[in-house]
Amino acid sequence: MTVMEGIPGVPRFELEEYAGKKSEYCLLIPILNEGERIRRELERAQRAGVDRLVDIAICDGGSTDGCTDGERLRTLGVNALLTKRDAGRQGAQLRMGIWWALERGYQGILTIDGNDKDAIEDVPKFIEKLREGYDLVQGSRFLPGGRAVNTPRSRYWAVKLIHAPVISLTAGQRFTDTTNAYRAYSRRYLTHPGVQPLRDVFQTYELLAYLSVRATQLGMKACEVPVTRAYPKGEPTPTKIKGMKGNQQLMSILLKNLFGAYRPNRQ
Repeated sequence: MTVMEGIPGVPRFELEEYAGKKSEYCLLIPILNEGERIRRELERAQRAGVDRLVDIAICDGGSTDGCTDGERLRTLGVNALLTKRDAGRQGAQLRMGIWWALERGYQGILTIDGNDKDAIEDVPKFIEKLREGYDLVQGSRFLPGGRAVNTPRSRYWAVKLIHAPVISLTAGQRFTDTTNAYRAYSRRYLTHPGVQPLRDVFQTYELLAYLSVRATQLGMKACEVPVTRAYPKGEPTPTKIKGMKGNQQLMSILLKNLFGAYRPNRQ
């Protein structure tokens, strides 16, 4: 295990690498106490051969439920485990993963939630678009060929009536499933001087909102691909966004993003 610290814009974290770089692309999975959900997701990835298409890295927020046991992760085809030992939530987890992936020289970085809601089997669709020259590839359950299974009504209408319209307005291009963290980014996009994702301002969900819009603002190519997102039936919704406070925070981020608050040097 190696402790990584003192890197500008990257939280302090511990790094365990189980294998070297094998692919042009990596898949970052941010988790926090996902228990059996992340195990099921990684098992699905193995059955679909996803771990042979991309290098899988777990970006852990400090789980305490045993889901990041190294031997189990290695058996499930995980390439590396990054464990955040600093402040911040999803944005901080993604920043350490992005830094690691860029340092390793990957040509594209995919992200997916670790709660087994998303069909990890759809990974090849994102790789295909990256190879076609797209810089941002957004997964959407609302495209033809996509599937929205058991989506809570409040989530459905919040995306349709608020989140997607605001993100689309900010980006200057229509997107349909903008809260979905199932995405891919090109190396060209993440290393562009007008992007600069490794900044401490991205602590929670700011980075997802920002990266949704910055590519098209800079004249880069963006598209959506159809994916499946399935919420469990008869179980609590697996999410880290809870209650009125969480929704208010998301709305604040949307509006700040709309007015350019996250652009480097307000470009």
